[in-house]
Amino acid sequence: MSIDAHNPTLSASRMQVVFELQAATALRLRSSTAQERIAKIRKLRDAVIAHTEDWYRAAHDDFRKPPGEVDLAEILPVCVEANDAIRNLKKWMKPRRVWPTLLTLGMRSHVQYAPRGRCLIIGPFNYPVNLTLGPLVSAIAAGNTAILKPSELTPKLSALICKVVREVFAEDEVAIFEGEADVSQALLELPFDHIFFTGSPTIGKYVMGAAAKHLTSVTLELGGKSPTIIDESADLKLAATNVMWAKFANSGQTCIAPDYVFVHESVKDAWVEACRQQLKKAYGSSLAEQKDSPHLAHMVNARHTSRIKSLLDDANAQGARSLIGGGVSEADCFIQPTLLDQVSDQSRIMDEEIFGPLLPIIGYRDIGEVIAHINKGHKPLALYIYSRNNTHIDQVLTNTVSGGACVNHALMQFLHGNLPFGGINNSGIGNAHGHYGFKSFSHERGVVRTQFAFVATLFAAGEVPMMIRKAMKSAFKIL
Repeated sequence: MSIDAHNPTLSASRMQVVFELQAATALRLRSSTAQERIAKIRKLRDAVIAHTEDWYRAAHDDFRKPPGEVDLAEILPVCVEANDAIRNLKKWMKPRRVWPTLLTLGMRSHVQYAPRGRCLIIGPFNYPVNLTLGPLVSAIAAGNTAILKPSELTPKLSALICKVVREVFAEDEVAIFEGEADVSQALLELPFDHIFFTGSPTIGKYVMGAAAKHLTSVTLELGGKSPTIIDESADLKLAATNVMWAKFANSGQTCIAPDYVFVHESVKDAWVEACRQQLKKAYGSSLAEQKDSPHLAHMVNARHTSRIKSLLDDANAQGARSLIGGGVSEADCFIQPTLLDQVSDQSRIMDEEIFGPLLPIIGYRDIGEVIAHINKGHKPLALYIYSRNNTHIDQVLTNTVSGGACVNHALMQFLHGNLPFGGINNSGIGNAHGHYGFKSFSHERGVVRTQFAFVATLFAAGEVPMMIRKAMKSAFKIL
């Protein structure tokens, strides 16, 4: 349903009506079966697939996203998420038995997975289908209702998401509101039972603050400056091919894209040359060739193009030089894939998350200095290392913290549905995907059922204090 931007009072009133409609549905869904939830997930998946050609057209109209990227990064992840839930939901929903402790002998205990209730999902612009409908699969699997807010920055894709949602769901179960930031703000005033937000750390803090007013639980999928390390033992061709794809897919508008690269000085020139050849092969060499390439997305709008250009201009003003690329066509919302050298630590590009096709390259000699640099900043959403030296790999993974990590690859931690995907602190809170997404949208409820009144008998006999003292003594011995 579309928001009436000219009548905010009416819009907020409509949100309240839908929110109240979902209250009764949320209560009913607490007893929904796996079969009922699976049927809805299957219907959503089939609708997404049925609109494949429409997704291609909408993504091209919004920011010239290539069909291959739509397949790999938009449609496929939603279908994989849906298929995983369809296969495993019965097992996920099954109560998990828990062994008794000394003080609960004679009792049976289990963890019950209960729906959280009414959920809000706020999607981003960079992968709007994947990062709006993927969480919706998890919300449905867990037995919740949901209200969705897609990004206003991709109007064609957002409109198509609305169409698909309305085809599949009644609004008392899943509803959707389009509009600008004020729509998100109005939704955040409502006392949802859970909020799933994907976006920047800055907006994530606002969402968390709004949730705190109602003590609403949150899953925040944020971002940050994800580092990449290429040491002297790395397969340089693999590292070049992989990093160029991971960085410049979707024109760098990817929360887990490499944000800056440490390259050992002994292989830096060779790696940069391998990158040059890979970019030429994939997209062409000149600004004109790359701007017209059917395989390279553009920036989402003029404002974001201007922001990336300002980062580039600031870096250049402080002594950076473009090893590859550096061209800009603001009229086309296009920034060339660019590798930057000699970037000052004081430049904005080394402080802000880039979220565009600029990649600072930093030569290094000592892996310890690289680790120290990473640990100075916020914990990143992703970390990548290319190496054939297991000592280096273990050193990096042991002495750094990130939401996820890949060795000799990039982005695959997102595509691996059996792994938890999420950040830590500034890069996010909570996890998504598969069983982890189901648990994010569920309340893990501890249940104890007494079979015979062993403890009650002891209370009656005055033996409980003695038993507790014995248990404490045993615990102290163990400690």
